[in-house]
Amino acid sequence: MKNSHDIVKGLLRTEKGADMMPFNKYLFWVDTKANKVEIRDAVENIYKVKVDKVNTINVKGKPKRVRYTVGMTSGWKKAVVTLKKGNKIDVV
Repeated sequence: MKNSHDIVKGLLRTEKGADMMPFNKYLFWVDTKANKVEIRDAVENIYKVKVDKVNTINVKGKPKRVRYTVGMTSGWKKAVVTLKKGNKIDVV
């Protein structure tokens, strides 16, 4: 079993993520190989909250160009975690 901090790499502090916080939803940057059950267990373990639902999104890399070389940025995975009523993650 993986370490919880290897699965959940961080909380995404974006404008879209901030708009979702009043609805008890939080955005996380997660490991690309993690499934929803692993993400739920990791968030519950790290933040000591109860998770209601997890939705995941695979974000594709974008094509980038540096001088004459064309390449791609790496893809990543994000998770929208909905907490049960009464639970909250303190974002500073």
